[in-house]
Parts: sequence; C-alpha cells; structure tokens
Amino acid sequence: MEFRNLGDSGLKVSVAGIGCNNFGMTIEYAQSEKVIRAALDSGINFFDTADCYGAGGSEEHLGRALGAERQNVVIATKFGVPMGAGPLMGGASRRYAMQACEASLKRLGTDYIDVYIMHIPDADTPIAETLDALNILIEQGKVRYAGCSNLSGWQISNAAWEADTAGLRGFVTAQNEWSLLNRDVEAEVVPAAEHHGLGIMPYFPLASGALTGKYKRGQDFDEDSRYGGGEGREMFTQMYGHFVSDDNLAKVERLEEVASAAGISLIELALSWLASQPSVSSVIAGATKPAQVESNAKLTHGGLSQDVLDAVDKALS
Repeated sequence: MEFRNLGDSGLKVSVAGIGCNNFGMTIEYAQSEKVIRAALDSGINFFDTADCYGAGGSEEHLGRALGAERQNVVIATKFGVPMGAGPLMGGASRRYAMQACEASLKRLGTDYIDVYIMHIPDADTPIAETLDALNILIEQGKVRYAGCSNLSGWQISNAAWEADTAGLRGFVTAQNEWSLLNRDVEAEVVPAAEHHGLGIMPYFPLASGALTGKYKRGQDFDEDSRYGGGEGREMFTQMYGHFVSDDNLAKVERLEEVASAAGISLIELALSWLASQPSVSSVIAGATKPAQVESNAKLTHGGLSQDVLDAVDKALS
C-alpha cells in the first residue's frame, strides 16, 4: 500500500481510503465488521465517516469494529449536516461544532479524531468562527487536524486567508466529488487546494457504480443492481441516476477502450487516474463487501503513465 501526506501536514494516509457511508445504512454491524477487517488486512489505514451516516450508526460500527486497532488507523469524521430538528442541531457554529465533536467521540469510542471535517458550507456562520472552534478542539487534544468538504475554490481560499490572518491552523484537506465522469473540481477547487496546501480526498470515485462497467447503454439494469431494483431503488435513482445517463455511459464506453489498450480494468483506470493526480492524498471508495475493499486496495495506485492520462483526456474531450 502506498502512503501519502495529507496535504502539507505530516499525517500519513493510505492512497486507498474507505468510505464508511454504507455502515449502519446499507449494511448492518456484522457485515460492516467484515469490510473493516478486510480494509485493515489490505493495508488501508484511512477510514472516512460522518455523524450523519446512518444517523450515527456508521461511527458506532467503525469504533466498535476497530477496537485495539484504533491506534493504527486514521479516522476522519464530519459534522454540519443536521442531526435533529431545530436551528441548533446542525451547521458550523462554534457551539454546534464542539457539541457534535463530543457526540462523535462517544460513538467512535475514542478520545480523539484524527481529521475533523466541516461537511458542507454554512452560509450563516463566519468561517473564522468555525476555524476557531476547530482550533479549540485541537488545543484540547480532541482533534488532530481540520478539513473541509464540498467547499468551492473561493471558499477554500477564503478559509485559508481567514486562518492566516487570525493565526489559526487552517484546513489540511478538502473532500469533494471527483471522478472521470465529474471533473468540475478541476476548474477551481483543485488549483485552490494545491495553492493552499490541502490534500484532496475525492469521493464517488466510481461515480456511484457507473465506472465499474456493469451498466450499458440501451440495456435494462439488472434487478439486483442499485439502479435496477431492490429497496430504495427509486430514491437512489432520483439522487444518482445522472451517473448512468446515456451521455455518461457513452463516456464509459470510450474509457473502457482506454483501459483495454492500457491492459487494465476500467475500475483500475478510474481509481488510479485519481491517485495519479498530484493534489490527491487518498481516494475514498465505499464498499459493502470485503472483496470490494480488497479489489479497490489493489487497484488504487499513482502509477498511470502520461500516455494513459493523455488518452483519458482525449476520450473525454
């Protein structure tokens, strides 16, 4: 397993990370434990979760399953998405950030969080207040590093300016959606992160399954697939159906040709294309089965040649 610094920090994270959003939602504890064990056995040390995943269930599953392995891993969790009714149960205010941290520590069964991430922008709270709260938590020893998620390029730059001006520790990482089918972050987020020393952790690297190659244009989706049937299909399709649009699946076909010419699978191309970007510290892929984790760990590396990277750009142009 390859390890990289998380941005300009000294924290080492595995280039293949695991997204824990399925724990407590799609899968129950026993299966979550198997996935976590497979990640550890595969050399993965970076686990990304959030308080809102499974209404706290993801954090509980992760903390319980790690047990004594806690000291050997890096845990990132997030706050900000509402966890209850009313104006005090979400956002990025000092009050809520500190309250949410205490709750996450309890669910994770740990006394510190390696990377504490503001999950979504909060237009009602000055970013300086959020940064101050995160710095207080760092001083208290409850948090080691601070990060952000779903911020735009200008918001990342503004946060860096506010931190520098106030003499505060700023964000060391940015977590944004990034894949071969969604490259929007390359316009502003990536340059901002690189300029300010934030390591990017892409989520949805396989575009919610579209980049696995199992969905084809003009063909009905299998009944056992997330788009073809099963509980929650309608909601899932409403939220993520754009990934399997005809336009995107046409792109997938061209990417499959690139992968075939390079002698690798489409999944390896998708994961390692991200890992080959200089700004990326860890690629966050979710999993519901141990085999998926083992495969992702093997297929995520920064070794794609410039010829392959150029072929990808040509296929998507």
